[in-house]
Amino acid sequence: MSELKTILLEMNNVLSQLTDQGLNETLKYIDPQKRMFITGEGRSGFMAKSFAMRLMHLGLQVYVIGETITPSLLKGDVIIAISGSGTTKSVLQTVIKGRELNCSILAITTNSESELSKHADEVFIIPAATKHRKEHEAKSMQPLSSLFDQTVHIVCDTICLKYANQQALDHQAVLARHSNVE
Repeated sequence: MSELKTILLEMNNVLSQLTDQGLNETLKYIDPQKRMFITGEGRSGFMAKSFAMRLMHLGLQVYVIGETITPSLLKGDVIIAISGSGTTKSVLQTVIKGRELNCSILAITTNSESELSKHADEVFIIPAATKHRKEHEAKSMQPLSSLFDQTVHIVCDTICLKYANQQALDHQAVLARHSNVE
């Protein structure tokens, strides 16, 4: 079997375990009335940034933790934290600070028992392999957390599509917010 087919089968195995109910619960954190702060490190951080970018295209006020133009967290803000293991120190620091400030916290992780999960208001579990290869994670032929990162990308794009459909945002409305200085 080719590597491409293996990756697609692995992703399908993980994605088929997710439910519309879980996606809809997650969608509740995408709120046009609130500022959203997205955090993650490494490749999960890249997935977080791509999610933040698409949320911005959808007209939401969104920031990436760690960027030079990111403002202070305030009471009532939403934090979306992405960490496969749920133990990434910088992600946890952000979430703990957000908890102190009474922010809403959504965690996207593989580990419902992780420190990240314990601090979150809502936890979206993606049962994909991470670099730790814990027993509850899906098996993967891919290195490190590739399977988690791939499925996070698909999940975040699904959340964006659900939000766009909910708000009746079509391609032209979203394209109008896309960078025009490329």
